Amino acid sequence: MRIPTLSPSRARTRLRTLAAVSLAPALLGGCDWVVMNPAGDVARQQADLLLWSTFLMLLIIVPVIALTILFAWKYRAANKEAEYAPDWDHSTGLELVIWSAPLLIVIALGALTWISTHTLDPYRPLSRTAPGRPLAGNDKPLEIQVVSLDWKWLFIYPEQGVATINELVLPVDRQVRFRLTSSSVMNTFYVPTLAGMIYTMPGMETKLHAVLNKPGRYEGLSANYSGAGFSDMRFSVTGTDAAGFDRWAAAAKGAQGKLDLATYLRVERPSERVPAMRFAAVPPQLFDRIVGQCVKPGLPCMQHTMAKDMRDGGGHGAATNDTPDQRGSQAKGAILKQPQEKGAAPSRAAPRGEAPGAAQPGSDANRNMTSVDPLPALIAGRATVARS
Repeated sequence: MRIPTLSPSRARTRLRTLAAVSLAPALLGGCDWVVMNPAGDVARQQADLLLWSTFLMLLIIVPVIALTILFAWKYRAANKEAEYAPDWDHSTGLELVIWSAPLLIVIALGALTWISTHTLDPYRPLSRTAPGRPLAGNDKPLEIQVVSLDWKWLFIYPEQGVATINELVLPVDRQVRFRLTSSSVMNTFYVPTLAGMIYTMPGMETKLHAVLNKPGRYEGLSANYSGAGFSDMRFSVTGTDAAGFDRWAAAAKGAQGKLDLATYLRVERPSERVPAMRFAAVPPQLFDRIVGQCVKPGLPCMQHTMAKDMRDGGGHGAATNDTPDQRGSQAKGAILKQPQEKGAAPSRAAPRGEAPGAAQPGSDANRNMTSVDPLPALIAGRATVARS
């Protein structure tokens, strides 16, 4: 009997293939598919929605693929026994199957989507913290105010009177109400193990209700490209029991730095790879001033400007401009103006001219997508680095 021999190159290739196949289960065993194995009830319901939607769609996809292979095999040219019916054009039974099955699945998907869209509405307070654990009407949620900065995250705990940069600590099994905004460009707040994504936008406030059910260390990130430091715009998420959360809050109260208005204006400037920081005190209305884009002293808040315009003549809800020479009842919304009447007002989002990159490739000025001045050094000595 002659034993076949392999060339050295072929032998090495087969050995590598064998090693890869044998190591694959061990390597994949260390993976944690966090989206499908979350630690929060809202994210768990979202994962179940993905599974049910995939299952319903596979009810069509799998039979179609199987029948395509079956028909191709059965009616191949070499199979002389296959029925040949060149004049066949209709089958009522086949038509019923072809149209009824997809219709039923579309109805099921539509009902599932409608129910889950209302149940998992991020603005809607939670009705439970976990399956079988409904929330009582007097259970007070923990409020956390979230501000996306360039390129870092600011978390304000108004009840505890503290704030952090790139560090989010949550008590397990307690509803959390996030109020979110942005200081400059749009971002997306995303903690995969906690809940779905929610946008943060300058001059606007969005909300998210969620709960964390398992203690541990997790990660959050920005899921919307926002400039040069986007890749490192991540933050740690720690879940702990109520006693552990109280200890953390007390430790944060002992931090050296305070997040006053001057400190916030320095923190707001673009900076990358910022370590976790804590601030021992926060002005009570800081978040509202960030939403109103009036943190700098002397700037009118958007809320007050709009309220004044409505009070002075915009009673029907018509949009009015806020230029010094035309206010209140004399103002006209932009839609009602003639082209020659429309003026120009300074805007933080207005174009700033040609980017330096057109003539200076690699210039640091090309990294800034915002109207906030770059930060040479991030608040040296004003905040303490959080202990890991």
